[in-house]
Amino acid sequence: MIALGFDFGIKKIGVSVGEKIIKKARALDKLHAKNGSPNWIIIKNLIQYWQPKILIVGLPLNIDGTKQPITQKTEIFANKLKQKFNISVELHDERLTTVEAKSIIFYNGGFRALQKKNIDSFAAVIILESWLNQ
Repeated sequence: MIALGFDFGIKKIGVSVGEKIIKKARALDKLHAKNGSPNWIIIKNLIQYWQPKILIVGLPLNIDGTKQPITQKTEIFANKLKQKFNISVELHDERLTTVEAKSIIFYNGGFRALQKKNIDSFAAVIILESWLNQ
């Protein structure tokens, strides 16, 4: 089963694709957004190309599990995905995924790699792999 993962942001949305059987995901190009609104045609094209059975959206929460200001915008994004594409959407806890993504990229390639890498989509990989492995 193929799944697409999203790390929602106001300016950038990380995207990943993964497979349930092998429980692995890989980063795709990040999407640019204007105030949290992506180019929906690009998302439509991704869905048509990959034919996922489910979309996983990282749910940003504070360490104590409470909602933060971006949480509501993320929930709106997830609801729009479901409405526009009539596909299952699941929110998945994403606490500290961006920090983890930056740490892994820095460890493997140093500061220059951190500047060049697609941190948002790498965070989407971590979110999706976490969901695939649950």
